Amino acid sequence: MKKNSRIFWICQIAGWFSYALTIVFFAYVLEKQVSTVFLKRIIVSVFLGILLTGLLRQSIIKNQLRPPAPSNQWWKIFLLVLFFSFVYSFISDSLIEIFRLYEPRGGIKTDNNFVFSIPEIVKSWDSTRVGKRFLFGLIFDTPIFLVWISIYILWHYIEFTNSEAINKVKLETLIKELELKTIKSQINPHFIFNALNSIRALVDEDPQRARQAITELSNILRSSIQVDKVEVTSLEKELAIVKDYLALEYIRFADRLQIVYEIDENTLQNQLPPMMLQTLVENAIKHGLGKQPGNCIIKIVSKFEDHKHVLKVVNTGVLQSSDNDGFGLQSTRERLNILYRGEALFEIYQCEPTQVTAKLVIPIH
Repeated sequence: MKKNSRIFWICQIAGWFSYALTIVFFAYVLEKQVSTVFLKRIIVSVFLGILLTGLLRQSIIKNQLRPPAPSNQWWKIFLLVLFFSFVYSFISDSLIEIFRLYEPRGGIKTDNNFVFSIPEIVKSWDSTRVGKRFLFGLIFDTPIFLVWISIYILWHYIEFTNSEAINKVKLETLIKELELKTIKSQINPHFIFNALNSIRALVDEDPQRARQAITELSNILRSSIQVDKVEVTSLEKELAIVKDYLALEYIRFADRLQIVYEIDENTLQNQLPPMMLQTLVENAIKHGLGKQPGNCIIKIVSKFEDHKHVLKVVNTGVLQSSDNDGFGLQSTRERLNILYRGEALFEIYQCEPTQVTAKLVIPIH
């Protein structure tokens, strides 16, 4: 952040002084001379431009309009540019009038040895002259600010594009690393063996349920293998996989496992990384039923909160210090960090004495 700020101010100062030198150069070429008053006005314009465009940048950052800004926010940037153009012209013309930085007209001489005297300023103030200068200043200053904001936006788009390209490469690399570990970790061999044993037991007792269980296992394995082909999927599709997974686990644990869904239907089409919810549910099964005696309640919550998508998986159990170190949870954190550039939140905590919550907060774009 400090590096970006330093680069900005170097470019800011260099850009405005280049603009000043260009004006002086063309003034000298066309007029063959440059007056002291003209140079003073250029100095005022440059320092005022550096100050106000710096404040314009801070306003853009404060209002979260830094590129790539949402398409429905461009009018705010345009209004900010017009406002700062107006302020620039007003302050610039006021300083020119107060310090008498204008060429004498019609034989009227100005006193170059300026003494700050309000009565003298009021006496010499020419409303018509100030009004015309302000009008022409606004007409010619606004394009300067438009050029400035265009360069600023272009710079950030280039920076964003480069950042996106780097993040995409990182994500692809991570997914390739996960590809070989998916079956081993996210859909671990113990689950597959247990599911196959449960299906084998059902073949004679309940053939129809056995066929359904095979379909459920097939769906889970297919989703696991295809996890590297898409970056995001809908919650509705994720829930379908989770329900298949829980249906297979229910065969094994039966009455010990109780599932509760609190799903806001408005969230079903929201996007999230594939197999991420399934990872959290598997972790809840592992620590809720695998390590705790008795029954286990697993509650899956999905809702919108403060313009963000909140997913919770709550399970009966007690959080251990080592429960955050599993491969599935570590990969969840890494994928979120790359996909959402630090805007997503993932945490596991003890919400009640006998309940653990895995909470996932995803920004809505």
